[in-house]
Amino acid sequence: MNSRQTEAIYLNLIRLGIGNQSSDGFLADIAAGVNWPAVRALASRQGLAAVALDGVKRLMENAGDDAAAKALSQLDINLKFDWMGESVVAYEQRYTAYSNTVVELASFYQKHSIKMMVLKGYALSLNYPVPSHRPCGDIDIYLFGKYREADEALSGELGIKIDNGHHHHTIFSFKGCTVENHYDIINVHYGHRNNELEPVLKRLASDDTHSIEIAVGSSSETVRIYLPSPNLHALFQIKHCMSHFASTFISPRLLLDFALFAKKYSSSIDWKWLYGVLRDFGMLDFFRYLRAICIEDLGFSREYFGFEADEAACSLDESLKKRILSDMLSPEFEEEEPKKKGMIPRVAFKFRRWQANAWKQRLCYPGSRFVAFWNSVWAHILKPDSI
Repeated sequence: MNSRQTEAIYLNLIRLGIGNQSSDGFLADIAAGVNWPAVRALASRQGLAAVALDGVKRLMENAGDDAAAKALSQLDINLKFDWMGESVVAYEQRYTAYSNTVVELASFYQKHSIKMMVLKGYALSLNYPVPSHRPCGDIDIYLFGKYREADEALSGELGIKIDNGHHHHTIFSFKGCTVENHYDIINVHYGHRNNELEPVLKRLASDDTHSIEIAVGSSSETVRIYLPSPNLHALFQIKHCMSHFASTFISPRLLLDFALFAKKYSSSIDWKWLYGVLRDFGMLDFFRYLRAICIEDLGFSREYFGFEADEAACSLDESLKKRILSDMLSPEFEEEEPKKKGMIPRVAFKFRRWQANAWKQRLCYPGSRFVAFWNSVWAHILKPDSI
């Protein structure tokens, strides 16, 4: 089985795991057999091992089907148990600790009359069929303009060290989790377009009408955790995907984040407004390719993406769409970032990576690629710890 067949089966499992496909979808892809170790390795590398395992479980439920039986017959029992262990330890148990930390941090802030909005990770996990099967990393928060008071409270009362060496957020460790406390939603030092988009995002971030209330541990105390409005999270996710795609790569997990979010909030998103902003800021062509992959390769319905508001929609370059998906599954630029410290080796690495990703930047940046690159370099020079 070659890498393309492995990737096809991996995508089948993802669609199965989120309920976007039946086991019949495996019929065409298992003709050459299933290299389960390679499939599992790919899923683990991309942070979707638990979702892919949900797909395996769906196969097991349909083991009477010829396709499911044939695929499962090649899955080694030891590999299956190891995969299940990874799902429990690296995803479910970690998510429990992660979500408890989110609640405790929000509770601390609430006692200081500070509202905490969660961006990306935790907020997006709530849209998954099994929230604990989305990998969790840093905790990204926005405190409605009170980031200084919040950092001072943590430092003064709990002795937590605050790292100010990065743009658009401070960083600290709380209960073993890394927290990014955003005072800006995106990095305004990465070019004038970011600087122009930030006020749009900041205005949307002032909306505090979306929240959930959660119990703090086993006590009767509850805490209110604020969520981004659908318009804010839609625009922010697309910008986040574009930034990662142009500079490094994005995995299908980021698309899964957006598609599951769109499925839940499609009727609440102002699609006409969103498409207008994407067009004004040069992000619309990029988004159309992501949208196509969500529909054609991840199995989501067109109705979730507000097509009626995309008045200038046109046919896409199929070869470019395939290249984007291929790069998500197996990035074209594979060189590892240098581990040794020093600005020159890291800047040189980032330039090589930037050059290798020129085809991506032409899609994402209508202006000069090199202006965008040097904006990035200058931003890192201003904050060397961010390199």
